[in-house]
Amino acid sequence: MIKFATKNSLMLLTLAGSMNLAGCNNPEVITETNATTENIQPATEITKEPFGTTPDGQEVSLYTLTNGTGVVVKITNFGAIVTSVITPDKNDRMGDVVLGFNNVKGYIPNDPHIGGIIGRYANRIAKGRFTVEDQEYKLATNNGDHHLHGGNIGFDRVVWQAETLPDQNAIRLTYVSKDQEEGYPGNLTAVVTYTLTPDNGLRIDYTATTDKATPVNLTNHSYFDLSAGQEKNILNNIVQINAEKYTVPDKDLIPTGELAPVHGTPLDFTTPEPIGTRIDNLQGYGYDLNYVINNGGEDLVHAATVYEPTTGRVMEVHTTQPGLQLYTAYHLDGSLKGKDNRPYNRYAGLCLEAQHFPDSPNKPNFPSTLLKPGDTYRETTIYKFAVRR
Repeated sequence: MIKFATKNSLMLLTLAGSMNLAGCNNPEVITETNATTENIQPATEITKEPFGTTPDGQEVSLYTLTNGTGVVVKITNFGAIVTSVITPDKNDRMGDVVLGFNNVKGYIPNDPHIGGIIGRYANRIAKGRFTVEDQEYKLATNNGDHHLHGGNIGFDRVVWQAETLPDQNAIRLTYVSKDQEEGYPGNLTAVVTYTLTPDNGLRIDYTATTDKATPVNLTNHSYFDLSAGQEKNILNNIVQINAEKYTVPDKDLIPTGELAPVHGTPLDFTTPEPIGTRIDNLQGYGYDLNYVINNGGEDLVHAATVYEPTTGRVMEVHTTQPGLQLYTAYHLDGSLKGKDNRPYNRYAGLCLEAQHFPDSPNKPNFPSTLLKPGDTYRETTIYKFAVRR
């Protein structure tokens, strides 16, 4: 194991603040302050260790970020995957709140896209086709007639180049997607920086550049279980999403182009609501749709909050992206066994994928995802963890 030098500041957990969720007016949350000599917490650090070998013989590493409060995030350079997020519950017991596997073998081929960076285009592109500058491009169709999550070998199934940033408690990962990879035009350089912040946030900064106009839509596909395995599913998670509208999908989950209000439907999470309350009223596969974030698409905004009542854990999502895909893992069927040999069954986790809207290259009324030479794609998403006691 290789250890890198890091910041000198030390922090500890204190209780302060409040969360605006139903059922609790002034809950206590985790914050931080400078450590005293009487109560010293661990310094931030980054470690690196082997994580296995890909089928084509590439060695893969696992990087561990730890902040001054003791929160731990583990990331592998295979797929830029977040393999673990270890946070305290209301009784200060640490637990891993993301689904994942013990080594790289579990992530191959990773059909559910657990934990990875999705690209070149997250979500669906209808019929695997789009037109840029009067030229039509045909992509891999790996979701029926449609293109999903970058195609047959998306960004979550390749090895990225990794660089540690000790002064920031961060890891920077870079992948160069070649012209015509999965059918996309242009050589695209994607850079993803994961930072574990002092206030228990996992910050994800995305940038990308290209030498030919191409659509780009990057996201992280972590499955969150804030109970850390104490509950059999996430149906008791209380969710609030800052979105009055959603992109209406057809039977194949391709947006029709209509933005419809969520009010009066089972899709309404404008006020806190348990995931399981109305899930049986949905036709299809649980929740799997894109919300239009209020005032999203420019500055960093608060997009969603999840509260897990058994453990008291809270997760906030903040993003610059215009959309947020809520997916409740309907298609997990127990055939995958994750860390500690735990089978991942239906509703074992929930995804909150900050993104641009599905099929934007074919929907002129949606925010554009076209990246041109000379421009830089920039987006940020933060998953921030706390507790309610």
